[in-house]
Amino acid sequence: MLPTLISFASPLCKEAIMTLLFRNLALCLMLMIPASVPALERPKLTLAVGGHALLYNLPLAVALQKGYFEEQGLELEVVDFSAGVKALQAMIAGDAEVVSGAYDHTLRMQARGHALRAFVLTAEAPQVVVAVSSRSLPEYCTASDLRGKKIGISSAGSSTQMLANLILAKAGVRADEVTFVEVGASADAAQALHSGKVDVIAHTEPVISLLEKQHGLHIIADTRHPQGTRALFGGPMPAGTLYTKVSFIEENPRTIQALTNAMVKALHWLRSASAEDVAALVPTDYLLDDPDLYKQAYRNIQPALSSNGLFPAQGPALTRQALQAFDPTLREMALSPAGTWTNDFVNAALQAMK
Repeated sequence: MLPTLISFASPLCKEAIMTLLFRNLALCLMLMIPASVPALERPKLTLAVGGHALLYNLPLAVALQKGYFEEQGLELEVVDFSAGVKALQAMIAGDAEVVSGAYDHTLRMQARGHALRAFVLTAEAPQVVVAVSSRSLPEYCTASDLRGKKIGISSAGSSTQMLANLILAKAGVRADEVTFVEVGASADAAQALHSGKVDVIAHTEPVISLLEKQHGLHIIADTRHPQGTRALFGGPMPAGTLYTKVSFIEENPRTIQALTNAMVKALHWLRSASAEDVAALVPTDYLLDDPDLYKQAYRNIQPALSSNGLFPAQGPALTRQALQAFDPTLREMALSPAGTWTNDFVNAALQAMK
């Protein structure tokens, strides 16, 4: 007897073969998935930020717009405050778990008995510019000319005030010999200089580019790029970060890792992103009705962005040095940068990306 031949053209045979293939594929996929994937301790989080539309916080905006947090299983509520210090206060009060803000806040709060730690770095330069109005101070020569003037800062205790204080200290001008005026973190801060409410401004992008376009500026210090930062601080200066309470990190390491993974992915995207790419990605209200100005503002700060999220080893100590240079109360304290930052989570994220 001849063997029975099965025709692969038979509809029944095709159906049987496809069913078998799908079953085998499903089994393979199941085997590829670990038997137990630990769940995030805190999949729902509140993140506080001061001036979300500022380019200082661009890596956060990229991670949000690209959906990188959702990819990590996170549901993030972002609360925007008028300044980074107010975002910090919200976290200390328990109204947020994490802050997108300046690294120096961790050292300032250590002096007040709060243990905070930054776990991913977004910029190695503060991106703050200190500039005088050419209209208010047409005869400006040196920083000593700022004595008795009104200086606009985003808020008291902010990085903008830190940089202004450092400029004053180097010129021998005491902080009590000037008047600091809070102008907020939004683009409305530019109006303070236009109106004459302040004579000097310490601020970030895109506020500075807006002022350069609309108002005559004489720039005193520019930390939008590594060269200006090294000239002022002597090396890289950790700036934008994600930070939180040390206790939150210890209790929620998988959640912190997920946040870090998303931010490192955003930094990786920014490494090759053009100004056009960035302008097309961010919400339209970030552009201030002037896409070309926003693109230029991005080009101005692009060199300051961290390429990988890692803290430079000498950076935290330079931050402590800068803070103690102008603040006598901090100068008398034994601040320890060691516990205020970690590269552990970024290193894990980078290893996973290989």
